[in-house]
Amino acid sequence: MKSRTKPALRAVPAATVQLSLPVQGVLKDVQSAFYGLCIQAGKAVLAAMMEADRIALCGPKGVPDADRRAVRGGSTSSTVVLGGQRIGVRRPRARAVDAGELELPTFAWAAAADPLNTATMAAVAAGVSMRRYGCTLEPLPAQEKAVSTSKSATSRRFVALSEEQLAQWLSRSLSGVDLPVVMIDGIHFRDRVILMALGIDAQGNKHVLGLREGSTEATRVVRSLLSDLIERGLDADRARLWVIDGGKALRKAIVETFGAAALIQRCQEHKRRNVIEHLPEELHASVRRAMRDAWDGANAELSKKQLQRLAASLQARHPGAAASLREGLDETLTVQGLGLTGALYRTLRTTNPIENLNGSIAHHTRNVKRWRDGQMTLRWMASALSDAKDRFRKLRGHRDMRRLLAALDAHLESHQPADLKAA
Repeated sequence: MKSRTKPALRAVPAATVQLSLPVQGVLKDVQSAFYGLCIQAGKAVLAAMMEADRIALCGPKGVPDADRRAVRGGSTSSTVVLGGQRIGVRRPRARAVDAGELELPTFAWAAAADPLNTATMAAVAAGVSMRRYGCTLEPLPAQEKAVSTSKSATSRRFVALSEEQLAQWLSRSLSGVDLPVVMIDGIHFRDRVILMALGIDAQGNKHVLGLREGSTEATRVVRSLLSDLIERGLDADRARLWVIDGGKALRKAIVETFGAAALIQRCQEHKRRNVIEHLPEELHASVRRAMRDAWDGANAELSKKQLQRLAASLQARHPGAAASLREGLDETLTVQGLGLTGALYRTLRTTNPIENLNGSIAHHTRNVKRWRDGQMTLRWMASALSDAKDRFRKLRGHRDMRRLLAALDAHLESHQPADLKAA
């Protein structure tokens, strides 16, 4: 008895593929012959599938049909993607009766650029140079010719892909993301500096927000980057923690742009290095330990007094170190003053999260021997960031982000004008 719940089986015509096994080749060189056999089999199967597409459009060959909507148009030379390169195939053609040539779905799939683009970007991320890209691919049999593997072809493909990635980074909307923390740092490429902004959302996820190229970390360059972020949707009125390395241009641009809503945390690690550079080696360990003990405390006011006493003790013999320690001292205690502790405090008191990203960028661009212009530098940066973003982890201490959000809201409330508080 036939089941009423199961659909009836439908017979599908089978495509027959004939293959000739190169026995002599197998015996002479097993690896090469086997790979050649795989390519031969793949091309034969692809040809059968494309012919099936043409039959679906034009009907069976040699069978008259007055109602057919397409006719056969012979074949032409084309290429398909295989293992990061292109190889030649014969593509059957079909022409519509009342229009132009029709596309065969199987060929469109086999010739798609996505696998080739993915292979190219993966090779570049792995450190393969444009010149050696073809050497990393599986060698084709003698009768096959690889296409799109030369240095120039690989370079053109990478330029186009990295331009697209750069455009995506620079135009992405930020309006739907709450970013209570932003870190800004500059990466030096010979005589150029690329400013990068890394945002951290309320759940502790990291987002690369924007890039800006310039010759220095000048205030106008930073202001241009910040203006771009605001135009793309960054809330300028939100109380936000800005973690920076201590550059005066960075601080000035942030304060001018965001006013009282901006809380500045200067990187304690950068401050420690700056102070140590002014001291003889025999004092490095003791001063480093004194600064660490002060910053590890839970009370910001007490920590400030400890650091001021340290500066006073250095004033007579090492005035440069004392001045460096006093400069921007309060801003090295900002996160401490917000009442944060534990892993979140240790993470936000330095620029280490963005410094780690800078290390990934340096590794990605290690094969570049000559930076021609700023656009090339930005393209490589976008490529490096696209490769690194899939490995982003949540911020250490992200479970305490609610404490930071509450502290930022309290700060904004305390700095609002009296008439707004009354309203």
